[in-house]
Amino acid sequence: MAACNSKSGEQAKSAGAAPPEYTTVDPATAATVHGTIKFNGKSPAPREIDMSSDPACQFAENSPGPKVSVQYVVNNGMLANVYVYIKEGLEGKNFAPLQAPAVLDQKGCRYHPHVLGMMAGQPLRILNSDPATHNVHPSPKVDGNHEWNVSQMPKGDPVEKTFTQPEIMMPVQCNQHNWMKAYINVSRTPFFAVSDEAGNFEIKGLPPGEYTVAAVHENAGEQTQRITVGPSETKQVEFVFGQSH
Repeated sequence: MAACNSKSGEQAKSAGAAPPEYTTVDPATAATVHGTIKFNGKSPAPREIDMSSDPACQFAENSPGPKVSVQYVVNNGMLANVYVYIKEGLEGKNFAPLQAPAVLDQKGCRYHPHVLGMMAGQPLRILNSDPATHNVHPSPKVDGNHEWNVSQMPKGDPVEKTFTQPEIMMPVQCNQHNWMKAYINVSRTPFFAVSDEAGNFEIKGLPPGEYTVAAVHENAGEQTQRITVGPSETKQVEFVFGQSH
């Protein structure tokens, strides 16, 4: 009887559990962090990728010219594919996961985007836009984020997954095409961005406060800055990276 009563108590406790309380930000006072990522010095030369092992990959993208690596994408001194997020300052706040899925596509036998940001608990939708069979294999290091390995047929059905824990620069590879690599960044908040090809990024809707902003590049490492943003303020931030040795 004791065991039965214990089980009933657990069920009652579970049934009466309150839904999570999420932090909301007043749009009238929400701040914006806008910035640029610069690259100092000569950028590393891109490495040409040989896709001849899979004829479907050679012609998948229908673009002339060589196919090259994207570890460093520098245009006029501006660096793309840098993940920027609020690293400190939001402790104790709980934000609802984004409902719209983050999308990782396979196109031209590459992952698009190369660097992806998403929230913990947000759906991740994986597409295969190629006439080639692909294999999606993330390798998380954080407990609670599970490794998985999924194959997708040419132009096959989308696959949806989630990650439950924050993690930075989780590598994703295709076991069938060793040049294919991407990085997924999982945030516990919606305040993140990835620099575009002009090196620009923007984080909107931030509550006023003091924060540490981090910028992370797959090879050049991490940089941080402390900022303070007031109600409705737009703060300009600049990061300058160089080649990692």
